[in-house]
Amino acid sequence: MTKLIAIDLDGTLLNSENNISAENLKAIKAAQKEGIEVVVATGRAHFDVKEIFKDTGVKTWVIAANGATIHNPEGVLFHSQPMEKDTAAAALQFLEHNQYYYEVFGREAIYTPQSGRELLNIEIDRVESANPDADRSQLLQAAEKQYSQTGFRFVESYMDILSQTEEIYNILAFSFHQEKLDAGWEKFKDTENITLVTSAAHNFEIEHKLASKGIALQKLSGHLAIELKDTAAIGDSMNDKSMLEIAGKSIAMGNARPEIKAICRDITLTNDQDGVELAIKRMMDAKQKV
Repeated sequence: MTKLIAIDLDGTLLNSENNISAENLKAIKAAQKEGIEVVVATGRAHFDVKEIFKDTGVKTWVIAANGATIHNPEGVLFHSQPMEKDTAAAALQFLEHNQYYYEVFGREAIYTPQSGRELLNIEIDRVESANPDADRSQLLQAAEKQYSQTGFRFVESYMDILSQTEEIYNILAFSFHQEKLDAGWEKFKDTENITLVTSAAHNFEIEHKLASKGIALQKLSGHLAIELKDTAAIGDSMNDKSMLEIAGKSIAMGNARPEIKAICRDITLTNDQDGVELAIKRMMDAKQKV
């Protein structure tokens, strides 16, 4: 019987307009009313999630920064797993030296270089020059989605970040050049003390090796005295893989990557078709039949 549902945000609960539909909200509230613990599990920062939910009337546990932080429904930090400072510094030095756009999630802000957005504009121009059929509006939309987050703090270099925050939870690198993404993945894939994931077509993300949505779900379910067999997870991308593999019930979005659909027990509708609402409805119907 499902007692906890962990739900990803981007590509899952959020539609293409980065909004939570009225139908999805209604389903979450109905689940909570039935005593089901609803958990948001996202790569976003906690303060960004707080902004997204501020006018919804919904409070949940929040697994953020791909599992590096867990906050209770009142917004109090329950658990965190920051990166080791030396590891973070080495990663940031590489990204800055090789001119990646990057974001660093700290306790109170998302740090990003002043020059970052200019770098992405240059990349978009280069992609367009190399491929006249490229859809500029699609590239701009992807960049705007990054910029729409709450809590940015602009810095001159990564050294400023290291001096301004004690805890680094997540480093996201973003590029429209596939060769840069491949080079970054190759650089970090064998680093022992990190978790390396991707959450969208143009990024890769670095956290502590003990930070993942799966580890966080296991920690939170233990705290809430809910067995993993009584948990469910809904997601669409590779940073959801760890929690989908560990949850008792795994549901892929209709728009999920093929690799995610392949490991899930069920598939629901897309994020633009209120797939979360359908998944919750199916679980609640199954619960009532027990």
